[in-house]
Amino acid sequence: MADEKKTNKPAKDRWLTIDGVRKEAKRVRWPKWKTEGNTPGIAANTGEVLIFSGFFCAFFVLCDFIVTFLLRFIGIGA
Repeated sequence: MADEKKTNKPAKDRWLTIDGVRKEAKRVRWPKWKTEGNTPGIAANTGEVLIFSGFFCAFFVLCDFIVTFLLRFIGIGA
């Protein structure tokens, strides 16, 4: 038994430690705030996300109004 080699932890277990998380955070290529060259920055991406979210919000509110109107029209809604 003393001759057995120690096995390393699987990659998943190493990643779930504080040191593993720190190493992964250092490897991440964090985006810049402003647009540089060919890549959009955080400010441009934030604007796109807000516009996209606004359109989806309006779409679902409109769908809710239509369904409510139809249910009231046929006498099911309050």
